[in-house]
Amino acid sequence: MGSRLIPMLISDHHQVKALIRKGSEYKLPSGAEPIVADPFNAGSFAAFIPANSIFIQLLGIPHPGPKKKDLFRKIDLPSVQASALAAKQAGVRHFVYISVAQTPTSIMKDYQECRAEGEASIIAAGLNATFIRPWYVIGPGHYWPLFFQPVFKILEFIPGTSAKAKALRIVYLDQMLKALMFAIENPVSGRRIIEIDEIRKMK
Repeated sequence: MGSRLIPMLISDHHQVKALIRKGSEYKLPSGAEPIVADPFNAGSFAAFIPANSIFIQLLGIPHPGPKKKDLFRKIDLPSVQASALAAKQAGVRHFVYISVAQTPTSIMKDYQECRAEGEASIIAAGLNATFIRPWYVIGPGHYWPLFFQPVFKILEFIPGTSAKAKALRIVYLDQMLKALMFAIENPVSGRRIIEIDEIRKMK
């Protein structure tokens, strides 16, 4: 997602600094300034974050699934906790975090819990923040849920399953990118949550 978001930001005249690991410089889109640091150690990158800037947290396990629950605890959660600490130390104006829908479901409970804890760490740091909460994002390499869309559409019309089916609807990558751009260009004081219905309406 970052490889698509960064060119959008640069074309919109934003200055972009991107936190990367050593050896990944070649993956960074042209125009972005690389910050080579440890994403799990706030002290390694806090000094490189400009005061009054906007911090966008995108690091996370690709293709999240129930079998990756240990990785959520080893990678997703520690990285956002470090980022929240670094952002607080740097005096960040607005923190944008891709979380996940919090509708109760046993399918991805561990992932939802980790993302909720990530939100809590941002709140505990006292940061102004936007939490974007998709369920599943459709994009390159992530098209398989489309096969189940007819089933979900039927479930939306059944009283006993309608609320949950609507709460777990898919969103598309372009909608997520527009939601991110909206959050970046419209910072808030306090906290804002962008749920699935709002993401799907992004134009």
